[in-house]
Amino acid sequence: MSGAIERGLRLLEVLAAHPEGCTLSSLAASTDLPLSATHRLLTEFLRCGYVRQARAQGEYVLTIKLVSLGLAFLSAAGIVDLAQPALDRLAERSEELVRLAVVDQDDLTFVAKAQGARRGLRYDPDMGLSVRLSCSAAGHAWLATMSDEEALGRVARQGFGSPEEFGPRAPTSVGALLEALRETRARGYAMISDTFAPAMASMAAAVRAPAGAVVGVVTIAGPMVRLTTARMESLAEALLATAAEVGAGSGASPLFRRS
Repeated sequence: MSGAIERGLRLLEVLAAHPEGCTLSSLAASTDLPLSATHRLLTEFLRCGYVRQARAQGEYVLTIKLVSLGLAFLSAAGIVDLAQPALDRLAERSEELVRLAVVDQDDLTFVAKAQGARRGLRYDPDMGLSVRLSCSAAGHAWLATMSDEEALGRVARQGFGSPEEFGPRAPTSVGALLEALRETRARGYAMISDTFAPAMASMAAAVRAPAGAVVGVVTIAGPMVRLTTARMESLAEALLATAAEVGAGSGASPLFRRS
């Protein structure tokens, strides 16, 4: 049963990355599953309402039922009500994208955002995705709160980001990552440029619960042409204040309490 569940989740992950839909053969190839097994799983997803078939070519497409489960969970957890006002204020102050990621075992997952950019380039990636720890400001901010051994263990389980997939300055060795974490600890927040994505910059600060446990990360991200090193340094106080505000109220949300 566990194998079937894993295969089903792999299919959902592929469909989530292709909102235009996928054919049966392409799904089988992407997940390295036999056509028969792929068809059986898709038939169950169709029956349960998590997948539909497009009328034209018969591609399989995710419905919004899966999304609604996540939104219902976040609503019940109170995370948006708790953090959104603080994120909105930081977005207005920075005029860039502000996001909140929460700690979920070995991962960070973005769950809330506020877009402060009103003109020009707007950086606005998908929500709900796990954070690549080795080459993101969010990842560096979280890893910097741990010992080097614990941080490297988490990165080893997830893997390093590839320079071809991410920015040209992404750390791809233990030494480069440890140096970035040392700088983050000394600064009090993470700051990267041309690292997670080409020509993009971001900064991040850890969110600590009243008892001191790190429960999340607040980030600011935008194009390097606007979010320069000097600009990020000028926003550091506001970023840290927002992280502290979210942390002070984190005990009200079960999502934070279980982190």
